[in-house]
Amino acid sequence: MENGKFRRARIMALSAGHCVNDWYMNFVQVLIPFFIMSGFPIGKSAFLVTAFTCTSSVMQPLFGIIVDRTDRRWMIIAGTAWMAALLSLTGLVRGYPLLFAVVLLSGLGTAAFHPQASAMVASLSGSKRGFWQAFFIASGNLGWALAPLLIVPFVNAFGLGVTPYLAIPGVLTAAVLAIVSRGVNIVKKKRSSSQAIFPEGSVLPLSRIVFIVMCRSLTYFGMVAFLPIYLSEKGFSIGRSGNLLFLMLAAGAAGGLIGGFISDRWSRRGVLRVSLLLAAVFFMLFLKSSGTLSFVLLGLAGACLLGSFSVTVVMAQTILPHGAATASGLMLGLGTGIGGLGVGILGHAAGVYGAGRIVMILALVPAAAGIISLTLGKSYEKDTSKSNTTDVPETKFIQGTDELPDAPNGLNER
Repeated sequence: MENGKFRRARIMALSAGHCVNDWYMNFVQVLIPFFIMSGFPIGKSAFLVTAFTCTSSVMQPLFGIIVDRTDRRWMIIAGTAWMAALLSLTGLVRGYPLLFAVVLLSGLGTAAFHPQASAMVASLSGSKRGFWQAFFIASGNLGWALAPLLIVPFVNAFGLGVTPYLAIPGVLTAAVLAIVSRGVNIVKKKRSSSQAIFPEGSVLPLSRIVFIVMCRSLTYFGMVAFLPIYLSEKGFSIGRSGNLLFLMLAAGAAGGLIGGFISDRWSRRGVLRVSLLLAAVFFMLFLKSSGTLSFVLLGLAGACLLGSFSVTVVMAQTILPHGAATASGLMLGLGTGIGGLGVGILGHAAGVYGAGRIVMILALVPAAAGIISLTLGKSYEKDTSKSNTTDVPETKFIQGTDELPDAPNGLNER
Protein backbone atom coordinates (compact mmCIF):
# COMPACT_ATOMS: atom_id res chain seq x y z
CA MET A 1 0.00 0.00 0.00
CA GLU A 2 1.22 3.52 -0.77
CA ASN A 3 2.38 5.66 2.13
CA GLY A 4 0.63 8.90 2.99
CA LYS A 5 3.19 11.17 1.34
CA PHE A 6 2.95 9.32 -1.98
CA ARG A 7 -0.84 9.45 -1.92
CA ARG A 8 -0.75 13.17 -1.16
CA ALA A 9 1.67 13.69 -4.04
CA ARG A 10 -0.77 11.93 -6.39
CA ILE A 11 -3.65 14.07 -5.13
CA MET A 12 -1.61 17.22 -5.69
CA ALA A 13 -0.71 16.11 -9.22
CA LEU A 14 -4.37 15.35 -10.01
CA SER A 15 -5.30 18.73 -8.53
CA ALA A 16 -2.72 20.47 -10.72
CA GLY A 17 -4.31 18.72 -13.70
CA HIS A 18 -7.68 19.99 -12.50
CA CYS A 19 -6.27 23.52 -12.38
CA VAL A 20 -5.24 23.33 -16.05
CA ASN A 21 -8.47 21.59 -17.02
CA ASP A 22 -10.66 24.28 -15.48
CA TRP A 23 -8.43 26.98 -16.94
CA TYR A 24 -9.69 25.72 -20.28
CA MET A 25 -13.24 25.47 -18.98
CA ASN A 26 -13.26 29.26 -18.56
CA PHE A 27 -11.78 29.74 -22.02
CA VAL A 28 -15.03 30.49 -23.87
CA GLN A 29 -16.43 32.74 -21.14
CA VAL A 30 -13.43 35.07 -21.00
CA LEU A 31 -13.30 35.32 -24.79
CA ILE A 32 -16.89 36.55 -25.07
CA PRO A 33 -15.88 40.26 -25.23
CA PHE A 34 -13.46 39.40 -28.07
CA PHE A 35 -16.13 37.42 -29.94
CA ILE A 36 -18.42 40.44 -29.64
CA MET A 37 -15.67 42.76 -30.93
CA SER A 38 -15.10 40.39 -33.86
CA GLY A 39 -18.71 40.84 -34.96
CA PHE A 40 -20.84 38.28 -33.13
CA PRO A 41 -23.92 39.64 -31.27
CA ILE A 42 -23.91 39.41 -27.47
CA GLY A 43 -26.69 36.80 -27.54
CA LYS A 44 -24.86 34.46 -29.91
CA SER A 45 -21.59 34.95 -28.06
CA ALA A 46 -23.19 34.12 -24.71
CA PHE A 47 -24.89 31.08 -26.24
CA LEU A 48 -21.44 29.60 -26.89
CA VAL A 49 -21.20 29.19 -23.11
CA THR A 50 -24.44 27.20 -23.23
CA ALA A 51 -23.07 25.00 -26.02
CA PHE A 52 -19.91 24.25 -24.05
CA THR A 53 -21.94 23.58 -20.91
CA CYS A 54 -24.22 21.09 -22.68
CA THR A 55 -21.33 18.69 -23.21
CA SER A 56 -18.81 19.71 -20.55
CA SER A 57 -21.20 19.53 -17.61
CA VAL A 58 -24.48 17.84 -18.47
CA MET A 59 -22.67 14.76 -19.85
CA GLN A 60 -20.60 14.26 -16.70
CA PRO A 61 -23.06 11.98 -14.85
CA LEU A 62 -23.01 9.56 -17.79
CA PHE A 63 -19.23 9.44 -17.72
CA GLY A 64 -19.45 9.08 -13.93
CA ILE A 65 -21.60 5.95 -14.18
CA ILE A 66 -19.14 4.46 -16.67
CA VAL A 67 -16.24 5.21 -14.32
CA ASP A 68 -17.97 3.74 -11.26
CA ARG A 69 -18.63 0.51 -13.11
CA THR A 70 -15.38 0.04 -15.02
CA ASP A 71 -12.73 2.66 -14.04
CA ARG A 72 -11.30 4.49 -17.05
CA ARG A 73 -7.94 6.09 -16.21
CA TRP A 74 -7.41 7.17 -19.81
CA MET A 75 -10.33 9.62 -19.54
CA ILE A 76 -8.32 12.20 -17.60
CA ILE A 77 -5.49 12.00 -20.15
CA ALA A 78 -7.44 12.02 -23.40
CA GLY A 79 -10.05 14.44 -22.04
CA THR A 80 -7.48 17.11 -21.17
CA ALA A 81 -5.67 16.84 -24.52
CA TRP A 82 -8.95 16.81 -26.48
CA MET A 83 -10.32 19.96 -24.85
CA ALA A 84 -7.03 21.85 -25.16
CA ALA A 85 -6.71 21.01 -28.85
CA LEU A 86 -10.23 22.01 -29.83
CA LEU A 87 -10.49 25.18 -27.74
CA SER A 88 -7.19 26.39 -29.15
CA LEU A 89 -8.93 26.55 -32.55
CA THR A 90 -11.67 28.97 -31.45
CA GLY A 91 -9.63 32.03 -32.34
CA LEU A 92 -9.14 30.82 -35.92
CA VAL A 93 -12.78 29.97 -36.66
CA ARG A 94 -14.78 32.82 -38.18
CA GLY A 95 -18.16 31.30 -39.10
CA TYR A 96 -20.55 30.98 -36.17
CA PRO A 97 -21.90 27.46 -37.00
CA LEU A 98 -18.38 26.00 -37.11
CA LEU A 99 -17.35 27.89 -33.97
CA PHE A 100 -20.44 26.55 -32.22
CA ALA A 101 -19.58 22.98 -33.26
CA VAL A 102 -15.96 23.26 -32.07
CA VAL A 103 -17.05 24.64 -28.69
CA LEU A 104 -19.75 21.98 -28.34
CA LEU A 105 -17.38 19.08 -29.04
CA SER A 106 -14.59 20.46 -26.87
CA GLY A 107 -16.76 20.10 -23.79
CA LEU A 108 -16.60 16.30 -24.01
CA GLY A 109 -12.99 16.49 -22.83
CA THR A 110 -13.74 17.99 -19.45
CA ALA A 111 -16.86 15.81 -19.08
CA ALA A 112 -14.55 12.79 -19.26
CA PHE A 113 -11.93 14.28 -16.92
CA HIS A 114 -13.92 15.36 -13.87
CA PRO A 115 -15.73 12.20 -12.64
CA GLN A 116 -12.64 10.01 -13.02
CA ALA A 117 -10.26 12.50 -11.42
CA SER A 118 -12.60 13.32 -8.52
CA ALA A 119 -13.16 9.61 -7.80
CA MET A 120 -9.39 9.07 -7.81
CA VAL A 121 -8.98 11.83 -5.23
CA ALA A 122 -11.73 10.27 -3.10
CA SER A 123 -9.98 6.89 -3.23
CA LEU A 124 -6.69 8.46 -2.08
CA SER A 125 -8.05 10.83 0.58
CA GLY A 126 -8.60 8.50 3.55
CA SER A 127 -10.43 10.19 6.42
CA LYS A 128 -9.84 13.76 5.17
CA ARG A 129 -12.28 13.61 2.28
CA GLY A 130 -13.64 17.08 2.83
CA PHE A 131 -10.25 18.77 2.85
CA TRP A 132 -8.67 16.88 -0.08
CA GLN A 133 -11.80 17.16 -2.20
CA ALA A 134 -11.75 20.87 -1.37
CA PHE A 135 -8.08 21.04 -2.36
CA PHE A 136 -8.87 19.33 -5.67
CA ILE A 137 -11.81 21.63 -6.37
CA ALA A 138 -9.99 24.76 -5.21
CA SER A 139 -7.24 23.93 -7.69
CA GLY A 140 -9.86 23.88 -10.44
CA ASN A 141 -11.30 27.16 -9.22
CA LEU A 142 -7.80 28.64 -9.28
CA GLY A 143 -7.55 27.59 -12.91
CA TRP A 144 -10.83 29.37 -13.56
CA ALA A 145 -9.49 32.47 -11.85
CA LEU A 146 -6.23 32.44 -13.83
CA ALA A 147 -8.05 32.28 -17.18
CA PRO A 148 -9.03 35.98 -17.39
CA LEU A 149 -5.73 37.04 -15.84
CA LEU A 150 -3.63 35.18 -18.45
CA ILE A 151 -5.83 34.78 -21.51
CA VAL A 152 -7.35 38.28 -21.69
CA PRO A 153 -4.09 40.29 -21.87
CA PHE A 154 -2.52 37.71 -24.21
CA VAL A 155 -5.39 37.80 -26.69
CA ASN A 156 -5.86 41.55 -26.22
CA ALA A 157 -2.22 42.10 -27.21
CA PHE A 158 -1.94 39.68 -30.13
CA GLY A 159 -5.50 39.00 -31.28
CA LEU A 160 -7.64 35.87 -31.48
CA GLY A 161 -5.24 34.31 -33.97
CA VAL A 162 -2.82 33.35 -31.16
CA THR A 163 -5.18 30.90 -29.45
CA PRO A 164 -3.44 27.79 -30.95
CA TYR A 165 -0.46 28.50 -28.69
CA LEU A 166 -2.78 28.07 -25.71
CA ALA A 167 -3.01 24.33 -26.41
CA ILE A 168 0.52 23.80 -25.03
CA PRO A 169 -0.38 23.67 -21.29
CA GLY A 170 -3.07 21.06 -21.94
CA VAL A 171 -0.84 18.77 -23.97
CA LEU A 172 1.92 18.90 -21.35
CA THR A 173 -0.57 18.30 -18.53
CA ALA A 174 -2.00 15.26 -20.30
CA ALA A 175 1.50 13.76 -20.47
CA VAL A 176 2.02 14.30 -16.72
CA LEU A 177 -1.38 12.78 -15.89
CA ALA A 178 -0.47 9.69 -17.89
CA ILE A 179 2.39 9.12 -15.44
CA VAL A 180 0.83 10.01 -12.07
CA SER A 181 -2.46 8.17 -12.64
CA ARG A 182 -0.82 4.76 -13.00
CA GLY A 183 -1.92 2.33 -10.32
CA VAL A 184 -4.73 4.49 -8.90
CA ASN A 185 -7.75 2.19 -8.91
CA ILE A 186 -11.21 3.32 -7.85
CA VAL A 187 -12.97 0.02 -8.59
CA LYS A 188 -11.01 -2.81 -6.99
CA LYS A 189 -13.74 -5.45 -6.90
CA LYS A 190 -16.66 -6.32 -9.08
CA ARG A 191 -19.76 -4.57 -7.80
CA SER A 192 -22.33 -6.90 -6.24
CA SER A 193 -26.03 -6.54 -7.00
CA SER A 194 -26.60 -5.09 -3.49
CA GLN A 195 -24.12 -2.28 -4.10
CA ALA A 196 -26.21 -0.14 -6.42
CA ILE A 197 -24.83 3.20 -7.53
CA PHE A 198 -28.17 4.81 -6.60
CA PRO A 199 -29.40 3.35 -3.27
CA GLU A 200 -33.12 3.21 -2.60
CA GLY A 201 -34.47 6.60 -1.55
CA SER A 202 -31.45 8.58 -2.74
CA VAL A 203 -33.18 10.55 -5.52
CA LEU A 204 -34.88 13.18 -3.34
CA PRO A 205 -31.79 14.02 -1.26
CA LEU A 206 -29.69 14.25 -4.42
CA SER A 207 -32.24 16.46 -6.18
CA ARG A 208 -32.08 19.01 -3.38
CA ILE A 209 -28.31 19.21 -3.57
CA VAL A 210 -28.44 19.44 -7.38
CA PHE A 211 -30.89 22.37 -7.18
CA ILE A 212 -28.63 24.21 -4.75
CA VAL A 213 -25.64 23.66 -7.04
CA MET A 214 -27.71 24.89 -10.01
CA CYS A 215 -28.41 28.19 -8.27
CA ARG A 216 -24.81 28.61 -7.21
CA SER A 217 -23.44 27.82 -10.67
CA LEU A 218 -25.93 30.16 -12.38
CA THR A 219 -24.48 33.00 -10.35
CA TYR A 220 -20.92 31.79 -10.94
CA PHE A 221 -21.17 31.38 -14.73
CA GLY A 222 -23.32 34.46 -15.05
CA MET A 223 -20.91 36.70 -13.17
CA VAL A 224 -18.00 35.41 -15.25
CA ALA A 225 -19.90 36.19 -18.46
CA PHE A 226 -21.64 39.48 -17.58
CA LEU A 227 -19.64 41.15 -14.84
CA PRO A 228 -16.91 42.30 -17.30
CA ILE A 229 -19.61 43.73 -19.58
CA TYR A 230 -21.25 45.46 -16.62
CA LEU A 231 -17.89 46.87 -15.51
CA SER A 232 -17.10 48.11 -19.03
CA GLU A 233 -20.42 49.97 -19.01
CA LYS A 234 -19.19 51.61 -15.80
CA GLY A 235 -16.03 52.77 -17.58
CA PHE A 236 -13.60 49.98 -16.64
CA SER A 237 -11.04 48.87 -19.23
CA ILE A 238 -10.93 45.24 -20.41
CA GLY A 239 -7.69 44.70 -18.52
CA ARG A 240 -9.03 46.10 -15.25
CA SER A 241 -12.26 44.11 -15.62
CA GLY A 242 -10.19 40.96 -16.09
CA ASN A 243 -8.25 41.74 -12.92
CA LEU A 244 -11.46 42.19 -10.92
CA LEU A 245 -12.80 38.92 -12.29
CA PHE A 246 -9.57 37.24 -11.23
CA LEU A 247 -10.02 38.71 -7.75
CA MET A 248 -13.51 37.22 -7.44
CA LEU A 249 -12.51 33.79 -8.77
CA ALA A 250 -9.24 33.58 -6.81
CA ALA A 251 -11.09 34.48 -3.63
CA GLY A 252 -13.60 31.78 -4.58
CA ALA A 253 -10.81 29.21 -4.84
CA ALA A 254 -9.56 30.18 -1.38
CA GLY A 255 -13.08 30.17 0.00
CA GLY A 256 -13.69 26.66 -1.33
CA LEU A 257 -10.55 25.37 0.38
CA ILE A 258 -11.48 27.02 3.67
CA GLY A 259 -15.04 25.75 3.43
CA GLY A 260 -13.88 22.17 2.91
CA PHE A 261 -11.50 22.40 5.87
CA ILE A 262 -14.22 23.78 8.15
CA SER A 263 -16.79 21.20 6.99
CA ASP A 264 -14.58 18.33 8.24
CA ARG A 265 -14.57 19.88 11.71
CA TRP A 266 -17.88 21.67 12.06
CA SER A 267 -20.91 21.08 9.85
CA ARG A 268 -21.40 20.59 6.11
CA ARG A 269 -24.90 22.01 6.30
CA GLY A 270 -23.65 24.97 8.30
CA VAL A 271 -20.96 25.81 5.74
CA LEU A 272 -23.49 25.46 2.93
CA ARG A 273 -26.11 27.70 4.52
CA VAL A 274 -23.86 30.44 5.83
CA SER A 275 -21.70 30.74 2.71
CA LEU A 276 -24.60 31.00 0.27
CA LEU A 277 -26.57 33.55 2.27
CA LEU A 278 -23.47 35.68 2.84
CA ALA A 279 -22.61 35.50 -0.87
CA ALA A 280 -25.88 37.23 -1.76
CA VAL A 281 -25.31 39.90 0.88
CA PHE A 282 -21.76 40.67 -0.26
CA PHE A 283 -22.70 40.74 -3.98
CA MET A 284 -25.46 43.27 -3.29
CA LEU A 285 -23.14 45.41 -1.16
CA PHE A 286 -20.53 45.27 -3.93
CA LEU A 287 -23.00 46.60 -6.48
CA LYS A 288 -23.86 49.50 -4.16
CA SER A 289 -20.26 50.41 -3.27
CA SER A 290 -17.25 51.96 -4.97
CA GLY A 291 -13.50 52.28 -4.57
CA THR A 292 -11.35 49.93 -2.52
CA LEU A 293 -14.33 48.77 -0.48
CA SER A 294 -16.00 47.39 -3.60
CA PHE A 295 -12.94 45.24 -4.34
CA VAL A 296 -12.99 43.82 -0.82
CA LEU A 297 -16.70 43.07 -1.04
CA LEU A 298 -16.33 41.37 -4.43
CA GLY A 299 -13.58 39.16 -3.03
CA LEU A 300 -15.73 38.23 -0.03
CA ALA A 301 -18.67 37.49 -2.32
CA GLY A 302 -16.55 35.18 -4.47
CA ALA A 303 -15.14 33.39 -1.40
CA CYS A 304 -18.60 32.80 0.05
CA LEU A 305 -20.12 31.75 -3.27
CA LEU A 306 -17.62 28.91 -3.70
CA GLY A 307 -17.17 28.16 -0.01
CA SER A 308 -19.53 25.19 -0.32
CA PHE A 309 -18.16 23.80 -3.60
CA SER A 310 -16.43 20.73 -2.15
CA VAL A 311 -19.10 20.38 0.53
CA THR A 312 -21.81 19.57 -2.00
CA VAL A 313 -19.56 16.99 -3.72
CA VAL A 314 -18.82 15.21 -0.44
CA MET A 315 -22.53 15.33 0.49
CA ALA A 316 -23.41 13.65 -2.79
CA GLN A 317 -20.68 11.04 -2.33
CA THR A 318 -22.12 10.37 1.13
CA ILE A 319 -25.53 9.72 -0.40
CA LEU A 320 -23.96 7.47 -3.08
CA PRO A 321 -21.36 5.45 -1.12
CA HIS A 322 -20.64 3.21 -4.14
CA GLY A 323 -20.76 5.94 -6.76
CA ALA A 324 -18.07 8.55 -6.07
CA ALA A 325 -17.59 9.33 -9.77
CA THR A 326 -21.34 9.50 -10.41
CA ALA A 327 -21.79 11.84 -7.43
CA SER A 328 -18.99 14.02 -8.74
CA GLY A 329 -20.55 14.04 -12.19
CA LEU A 330 -23.89 15.13 -10.75
CA MET A 331 -22.39 17.94 -8.66
CA LEU A 332 -19.54 19.17 -10.86
CA GLY A 333 -21.43 18.31 -14.03
CA LEU A 334 -25.22 18.19 -14.09
CA GLY A 335 -25.89 20.65 -11.28
CA THR A 336 -23.22 23.04 -12.48
CA GLY A 337 -24.19 22.53 -16.11
CA ILE A 338 -27.90 23.19 -15.75
CA GLY A 339 -27.06 26.42 -13.97
CA GLY A 340 -24.63 27.30 -16.73
CA LEU A 341 -27.27 26.69 -19.38
CA GLY A 342 -29.10 29.72 -18.06
CA VAL A 343 -26.26 31.99 -19.23
CA GLY A 344 -27.45 31.71 -22.84
CA ILE A 345 -30.94 32.81 -21.86
CA LEU A 346 -29.58 35.59 -19.71
CA GLY A 347 -27.43 36.71 -22.62
CA HIS A 348 -30.50 37.46 -24.70
CA ALA A 349 -32.07 39.24 -21.74
CA ALA A 350 -28.89 41.29 -21.26
CA GLY A 351 -29.12 42.39 -24.89
CA VAL A 352 -32.59 43.81 -24.17
CA TYR A 353 -32.38 45.05 -20.58
CA GLY A 354 -28.64 45.59 -20.12
CA ALA A 355 -25.97 43.67 -18.25
CA GLY A 356 -26.48 45.73 -15.09
CA ARG A 357 -29.95 44.35 -14.40
CA ILE A 358 -28.81 40.79 -15.08
CA VAL A 359 -25.91 41.13 -12.63
CA MET A 360 -28.35 42.48 -10.02
CA ILE A 361 -30.58 39.41 -10.44
CA LEU A 362 -27.61 37.05 -10.28
CA ALA A 363 -26.52 38.62 -7.00
CA LEU A 364 -29.76 37.45 -5.38
CA VAL A 365 -29.74 33.86 -6.67
CA PRO A 366 -27.41 32.45 -3.93
CA ALA A 367 -29.98 33.57 -1.35
CA ALA A 368 -32.53 31.21 -2.94
CA ALA A 369 -30.01 28.36 -2.72
CA GLY A 370 -29.30 29.25 0.91
CA ILE A 371 -33.01 29.11 1.77
CA ILE A 372 -33.32 25.65 0.17
CA SER A 373 -30.29 24.47 2.16
CA LEU A 374 -32.25 25.13 5.36
CA THR A 375 -34.41 22.08 4.51
CA LEU A 376 -31.48 19.63 4.55
CA GLY A 377 -31.54 17.08 7.38
CA LYS A 378 -28.78 15.67 9.58
CA SER A 379 -28.22 12.73 7.22
CA TYR A 380 -26.13 14.98 4.99
CA GLU A 381 -23.54 15.16 7.77
CA LYS A 382 -22.92 11.41 7.91
CA ASP A 383 -20.08 9.66 6.11
CA THR A 384 -21.06 6.20 4.96
CA SER A 385 -17.94 5.59 2.89
CA LYS A 386 -14.30 6.54 3.24
CA SER A 387 -13.73 5.93 -0.43
CA ASN A 388 -15.18 4.20 -3.39
CA THR A 389 -12.95 1.20 -2.81
CA THR A 390 -14.36 0.31 0.61
CA ASP A 391 -16.82 -2.55 0.68
CA VAL A 392 -19.80 -1.16 2.54
CA PRO A 393 -23.34 -2.56 2.38
CA GLU A 394 -25.80 -0.44 0.46
CA THR A 395 -27.13 2.54 2.39
CA LYS A 396 -30.81 3.39 2.22
CA PHE A 397 -32.41 6.71 3.06
CA ILE A 398 -35.50 6.33 5.17
CA GLN A 399 -38.34 7.48 2.97
CA GLY A 400 -39.85 10.82 3.94
CA THR A 401 -37.16 11.68 6.49
CA ASP A 402 -33.93 12.10 4.52
CA GLU A 403 -32.27 10.25 7.42
CA LEU A 404 -29.56 7.62 7.18
CA PRO A 405 -29.34 4.64 9.50
CA ASP A 406 -26.01 4.27 11.26
CA ALA A 407 -23.36 2.80 8.98
CA PRO A 408 -21.79 -0.50 10.07
CA ASN A 409 -18.36 -0.94 11.63
CA GLY A 410 -18.23 2.61 12.97
CA LEU A 411 -17.83 4.20 9.53
CA ASN A 412 -19.90 7.25 10.44
CA GLU A 413 -17.65 10.08 11.44
CA ARG A 414 -20.32 12.27 12.93
